[in-house]
This record gives sequence, C-alpha cells and structure tokens, in this order.
Amino acid sequence: MNLAGIIAYCDLVAVGVFAASGALAAAEKRLDVLGFVLFGTITGVGGGTLRDLLLQLPVFWISDVRYLWVCITVSALTWYIAPMLSVRRKVLLWADAMGLALFSVLGCAKALQYDAPWIVAVVMGVMSASFGGLIRDTLLGRESVLLGAEIYVTAALVGAGMYVALVSNAFLEPSAALLLAMVPAFILRAGAIQAGWHLPSYRRLGNGP
Repeated sequence: MNLAGIIAYCDLVAVGVFAASGALAAAEKRLDVLGFVLFGTITGVGGGTLRDLLLQLPVFWISDVRYLWVCITVSALTWYIAPMLSVRRKVLLWADAMGLALFSVLGCAKALQYDAPWIVAVVMGVMSASFGGLIRDTLLGRESVLLGAEIYVTAALVGAGMYVALVSNAFLEPSAALLLAMVPAFILRAGAIQAGWHLPSYRRLGNGP
C-alpha cells in the first residue's frame, strides 16, 4: 500500500475514533441517537474540514462520503454501547487521545502532500487534531480540554513536528514516519491523562497582568 492509501485508511480510523469521542460527550448530556450522530459527525470531521478549507482543497467528506458513514455508524453504535460503560469520561479521554495522535500526523502529512511549507503543515496538524473537539465542547457547554492544564496541544504539536522531522530523513519510508510520529503524540497525551503531565502555567509577577 502506498503512502496515499495508508493516509486514507488511517484517516478513516481517526474520523471514527473522534466520532466515538463526540458521541460519548453527547452521552454525558443524555441526548437522543440523533444528537449522538450530530456530535459524533461534528467531532469526526470538524478538524479535517478546517484543514481542507484553509489549504483550499476539496473538503474530504464531501468528495468521499465514506467518512460520513463512518461517523453515523460509530455514533449510532456508541448510543447502544454507552449505557454499558461505567467509566464513560475515561473512555472519552482515551478516544480523544487516540484521535489526537492520528489527526495531528495525518493533517500534517496531507498538507505536505500539497506542497505546504513545513511550518504550515505543522499548524494544519495541530488544527486537525484539536478543532473538532473544540467545536464539540463549545456546543455542548463543556469545559474544553484545550483550556485544561494537562498537555493537549503540545502533544499534537510534537506529533506533527516529529512527522516533519522523520520525513526529512531520506532513509525512512514516509509510511513508517507516519506511524512512528503518532507514538510520541499519544504517549504525551496518555501521560497527561494518567499522571497529569502539564507544562508550567503562566504566573503573574508582582502587579503585572
């Protein structure tokens, strides 16, 4: 399978994982099945939609409806499964972590495919990984994970930056770089979930702002 095929396959997985996280967030608000599908779809395709619009590319889920079917199917299944999960909040966090690791690298890879400068590609990776969750949390009135002290955006930045660094190595296949770059992003986010890893927060000095 070539790089484009691997990216397409991983992209479907990433959309499905983020759709599950959106549906689990809907479960916290006790929404009906259509609410699950709505928020699963928003979360699943939100970040990639922003990426494609900014890169002036055809929006991926409009040109390939498989992504919508993945969102609908995963969200509907989550509606049935969610009542059986006694730790929905924890499952939501882990699903979100997996989606972040996947989308941070995939967003970066797609931008590079279309000859975006590496720094733009990194930003696209971060946006792809975080924007869908931001929309989800805003619409559901939840505190956004982006506003927490734990590492989140940093993990996405590391994943995207690692991919750029790895593909610059002529001895490493781009497909291998794609998979390897996801690992540190997931590890950082996993450490934030399990051990509360975070960067130093802002501290006001004296009477300053």
